[in-house]
Amino acid sequence: MRLSFFVTLVVLLAGCGDASQNELKQWMAEQKRQIKPKVAPVSEPKQFVPDSYDQTNALAPFDIQKLTQALKKDDAVPGASGALIAAELARRKEPLESFPLDAMTLVGHLVKAGQPIALIKIQTLLYQVNTGNYLGQNYGRVMKITETELTLREIVQDPAGEWVERITTLQLQEATK
Repeated sequence: MRLSFFVTLVVLLAGCGDASQNELKQWMAEQKRQIKPKVAPVSEPKQFVPDSYDQTNALAPFDIQKLTQALKKDDAVPGASGALIAAELARRKEPLESFPLDAMTLVGHLVKAGQPIALIKIQTLLYQVNTGNYLGQNYGRVMKITETELTLREIVQDPAGEWVERITTLQLQEATK
């Protein structure tokens, strides 16, 4: 009896399996027929049209006259702008000239032996700066120190390549909590 019950159960289960698979296969076939893929057509490639090269109208990049004129211009006596930078290049650089001005913060002011001293913070270090010291990457020389600001004279290049003086100030920064 057990054996006959087990065989009947296996036959019933086997019959259910085929029917559900047939239904699944029919549903998949119906879905494949209904769904149409949408593929955008690829546009035609653009036709390459080469330009002709005419040497008669072109400038010769290594023309000897052009090169000699450029070399003469470089060897010319430096004017006032050259004198500005020449003095700066001849002196020894100070340690605070390796930092950009935007990395510096004016955090205080004190007077030592009658001379004003600015307290400059760079990262986590505090530096004392006197009038005449240099700081920043544009040959900035400290011209004036007050309780609320430090005034610098920088030497920078203008768009024409000439060296010019520029006045810059660092304002006292209040402590934030």
